[in-house]
Amino acid sequence: MGAVRREVRDIALQRIWRLFKLAEEIHARSPELADRYVELARRIAMRCRLRIPRPLRRCFCHRCGRFLVPGVNCRVRLAKRRSPHVAITCLSCGHIHRIPLSPRSST
Repeated sequence: MGAVRREVRDIALQRIWRLFKLAEEIHARSPELADRYVELARRIAMRCRLRIPRPLRRCFCHRCGRFLVPGVNCRVRLAKRRSPHVAITCLSCGHIHRIPLSPRSST
């Protein structure tokens, strides 16, 4: 049973990566289709109980589900308030996704 489950998870992860790649390629021509690809990828991840990989998690808005392209439908800023972080603001719904920056090591 474990081998079958692992195989299903591997296939699901491949499809998630493929859908995000397609969303990136088609966003300029059809933003709605890119959003649909993100929705499908999230649904696959939920059904297979998979975490979406970190690089892909930063590519969509967690509130409205839009595929984010910096400078087009989101704003990316470095913020020093509180603790240093990258703030990604969705220009569709206004949601702010904060990614903490680790302190630099003194080498």
